[in-house]
Amino acid sequence: MSGRDVVLGRVRRALADVPRDEGPDDVPVPRDYAITHSPADAVETLAENLADYRALVHRADAAGLPGLIARLLAERGSRSVVTPPGLPPEWLTGTPEDVRRVADAAESTPHDLDAVDSVVTGCALAIAETGTIVLDGGPDQGRRRITLVPDHHICVVRVPDQVVDSVPQALPLLVPDRPLTWISGPSATSDIELDRVEGVHGPRTLEVVLVRA
Repeated sequence: MSGRDVVLGRVRRALADVPRDEGPDDVPVPRDYAITHSPADAVETLAENLADYRALVHRADAAGLPGLIARLLAERGSRSVVTPPGLPPEWLTGTPEDVRRVADAAESTPHDLDAVDSVVTGCALAIAETGTIVLDGGPDQGRRRITLVPDHHICVVRVPDQVVDSVPQALPLLVPDRPLTWISGPSATSDIELDRVEGVHGPRTLEVVLVRA
């Protein structure tokens, strides 16, 4: 007996008591299972899990955000920064004018973006239990490639409004036909000997700013 026959035989036995005319939606399936572990403080859980993934986590209020972004760019030595079209202009008011602003343009090539030092974006939402930032190409996030090519990404998360506990809570809030990018820490991979290499398919450095209104 082939492996195929074994598998099909098991399927037939499992379906032996199912009427032939029954459809997948004819029998309701209870889905009352928990969709979150309900962390005591979702923002703190997010911060801890981001740090576990080697993201650099910062905190600010709205008034202090421009100064913090300016400091992070200065500490990085950034002389240029990509800005999505809908990035709130006040976020960069503390950044010196000699730091060149590079618009998120359709004609920008990966080579062009590789010459840019940093990118600053917002996010669609953040997931506490997994330490994940989700981008959906919104006005304050721009095209996916601007967050994949530059080596330094500063991502602003408005807390607690943009933080959800879990992936099941996040999915209904996202539009599936948008260009979703899920980020859990800086880009990294490991070879067969488990040597970690960062910056292979995205920014080597991810800095997440948690901003309270």
